[in-house]
Amino acid sequence: MSFYKKCMKIACLVSGGVDSSVALKMALDAGNDITAFYLKIWLEDETSFLGECPWEEDLAYVRKTCEQFSIPLEVVPLQKEYYARVVSYALEEVRRGRTPNPDVLCNSTVKFGAFLEWLEKKGKIFNKVVTGHYAGVEEQEGSYQLKMSKDNIKDQTYFLSRLSQKQLSKAWFPLGAYSKKEIRERAVEWKLPSANRPDSQGLCFLGKINYADFIQHHLGKKEGNIIDEDTNAILGRHKGHWLYTIGQRTGLNLSGGPWYVSGKNVEKNSIFVSHRLKMSERERNIFDISDMQFLEKEEKFNEGELYQVKVRHGAQIYSCTVEKLEERGTYRVRLLDVYERGIAPGQFAVFYKEDVCLGSGIVSC
Repeated sequence: MSFYKKCMKIACLVSGGVDSSVALKMALDAGNDITAFYLKIWLEDETSFLGECPWEEDLAYVRKTCEQFSIPLEVVPLQKEYYARVVSYALEEVRRGRTPNPDVLCNSTVKFGAFLEWLEKKGKIFNKVVTGHYAGVEEQEGSYQLKMSKDNIKDQTYFLSRLSQKQLSKAWFPLGAYSKKEIRERAVEWKLPSANRPDSQGLCFLGKINYADFIQHHLGKKEGNIIDEDTNAILGRHKGHWLYTIGQRTGLNLSGGPWYVSGKNVEKNSIFVSHRLKMSERERNIFDISDMQFLEKEEKFNEGELYQVKVRHGAQIYSCTVEKLEERGTYRVRLLDVYERGIAPGQFAVFYKEDVCLGSGIVSC
């Protein structure tokens, strides 16, 4: 983090959780001029009936933290932008039978998108935007690299893999050099209001709201068949293919399992399942991606070179090769020495070279 000079004007995005609170304190202790911002999104109001809506509680923690360090706080309403850029995308992908990850777009289109646009519109100038993500940014000869966190379990480069160079140039992630345990210890040491607050287990754009309830609220119910992919036998009924993802085990309510979702027929509203004993036959090590976006403009895949890839957020990362196909912007990814059961169209595949995130593409088949 040595290229971050002191006495910068910093916009710090705070959520009320321990991570963003510690990031705020770190940026303050480095001698910077801090203004905190809480982003208010539409779901916090519109879907509060689906579950306990946490935004008022979150904002209370934010206010206590800012008061503790005499930091000014602004609440930014981005409900319309959030719906247009993230929620509508997620709903359309699910309706098509795909498996989106809206948190990836949340960062590129809202936290470092709509928010930066809001700052510019208001004439507010800041050198950097600080968040509580577990990642790092390094500048090399005018180009910015997204680096993996020290904590490989908490590492959040997967969610940041669609940022542009301009957005990376504004980003500062103070937590990247620390483990979650170390961040908790600092929060306790500094007596932060959120020091002992549990981590959020939900998606960024849902918080504590149940994902299935959210999807069902917007897309409704439509009964269809659950079909054994190996025998073509109808094993049961479901309430809509959009409530299930490839590799899912829970919520099928079938006897004689465990059963896993192995495919869909969107037109017929059918889902296919395979028994655990047969799932190894559904695993694969080759998939195609489209809409590949590199974090650095001049970056490209070199044929035959080894890379690493994540097909979901978490510590699991696979070695792979990437081959450019004839169709423009399409690549074929081959995992080495491993087969995966949960690769589904719509997922983001995020690529790495050692600890540098190269960017991401979307699984097409």
